[in-house]
Amino acid sequence: MSVGLVIVSHSEKLAAGVVELAAQMAPAVKIIAAGGTMDAAGETVLGTSLEKIMDALNAAESGEGVLVLTDLGSAVMIAESALEIIGSPATTLLADAPLVEGAVAAAVAAQSGKDLDTVRRAAEEAWQPSMSSGQDPEPEPDPDPEPDPTASAVSGLLPEKASPAETRGPDADAVTAELELINPMGLHARPAATLAGALGAMDVEIDINGVDGKSVMMLMTLGAGCGTTLCVSATGADAQQAVKLVRSEIENGFGEL
Repeated sequence: MSVGLVIVSHSEKLAAGVVELAAQMAPAVKIIAAGGTMDAAGETVLGTSLEKIMDALNAAESGEGVLVLTDLGSAVMIAESALEIIGSPATTLLADAPLVEGAVAAAVAAQSGKDLDTVRRAAEEAWQPSMSSGQDPEPEPDPDPEPDPTASAVSGLLPEKASPAETRGPDADAVTAELELINPMGLHARPAATLAGALGAMDVEIDINGVDGKSVMMLMTLGAGCGTTLCVSATGADAQQAVKLVRSEIENGFGEL
């Protein structure tokens, strides 16, 4: 069983589309749409419905909790009302996340068996690269630094400083590989989700071309097409297994050949 998702949108079609997309990444996860509302004539119109959200929350519950994602402000308010009525804050959470990217990231995290708090965090960090990678943004360089008066005097006494590429060696404990994408579409959404979901269940820190290999959104930002070489570096208890998985998926063309 996994955490369930509820997609709340003012548009019935938009909610259904987000569910369709996220479900492609996480077929084992319950993802329920709650889009639009009903007018007096019984026709679906733009808006949000407390009744639809309540029904979706019940349908998405599998025993591991439910994460709710919304589009616009009033959808947030209606969703918050639904959560208050249910009265189970420990098992039903509202994500402050972009609807599409957050739903995809949350679905992949849920597919890999993560708990509700982790699934919400995945959604909320979906489009914040500096947070997702766990790295602080690099400071802007000083455009006009003051010259060091002692620099010229001592420059001839010190050995020449090596370039960053020469001084930054690989982690001695890292398992690495260089792998070329051979499937025609490259690392598009489905393969990215396949990798992120499988790696997310492992005890590993894995870097693929400079981004977190356990983040579907970060992998998709690479825009890696057919013929691109992926540089993989992994550390942790499952490092060997993780790199083997990545190699296998890439060499098999993610089942698309």
